[in-house]
Amino acid sequence: MAVLITGASSGFGAAMSRKFVQAGFYVIGAARRAEKLESLSRELGESFQGVVMDVADRHSIDGALDEIDGLPEAFREIDCLINNAGLALGLEPAYQADWSDWETVIQTNVSGLAYLTRQVLPQMVARGEGYIMNIGSIAGTYPYPGGNIYGASKAFVRQFSLNLRADLHGTGVRVSNIEPGLCGGSEFSYVRFRGDEERARQLYENAGPLLPEDIADTVLWLYQTPKHMNVNSLEVMPVSQSFGALPVYRHSADGADSLQLQNGDSGRDSFLGKVTRWVRNNF
Repeated sequence: MAVLITGASSGFGAAMSRKFVQAGFYVIGAARRAEKLESLSRELGESFQGVVMDVADRHSIDGALDEIDGLPEAFREIDCLINNAGLALGLEPAYQADWSDWETVIQTNVSGLAYLTRQVLPQMVARGEGYIMNIGSIAGTYPYPGGNIYGASKAFVRQFSLNLRADLHGTGVRVSNIEPGLCGGSEFSYVRFRGDEERARQLYENAGPLLPEDIADTVLWLYQTPKHMNVNSLEVMPVSQSFGALPVYRHSADGADSLQLQNGDSGRDSFLGKVTRWVRNNF
């Protein structure tokens, strides 16, 4: 049996693929970029098989699953599905966001994750064992300016995971939702900021963020826990990240608007300027 990891071409997915192969497991890495999968296959050897899959495209998912049926026997049954593929696009407020970006996020983070899970679950239930791991985010719990559709999509992942647990009660199939905080070393912010490398770099500079290897270690540990044990959700932050005060927007008597935090900190800077700094310091 094998572990199927989506979004395997870089970041969390590539790190997970390496960790699972090193631990002695068979891994199917699914991603859109065939050349990245080929490179990973050369690196990891016969314990890794790459399949081209775009989770935003239902037909691509079906085609990849058909391809898995033709792989060597050790890879044909999926014991663990790690729904890692996902993205955020932009950090604009909802009233300025690009609707096509929202559609892409929903199709990838919500529809694709749900569809692939639905296709894989029956074989797990029939065997009486298996594991669904969903990579969520603290953004599904804690809202922040510009998080809009991304945060909503991760809130779906969280609730979907819990509802799967209810549906799968008594089947032997486990479900976990892993919710990372600030993570560097991946393409997440590069994609979110549409290729702006400098902006992405500044987000993590001197911040001590989590790294893909940290999430890979966490996921591998979950998979190796006893089969009678289920971790419903696991929130992971770097030590450098914590919880911020809730901002309060106030109109001053002289008309100069300000943003005041719950702890009383305030100033004459523009509202958007303060929000931007808050986001940079927390996400």
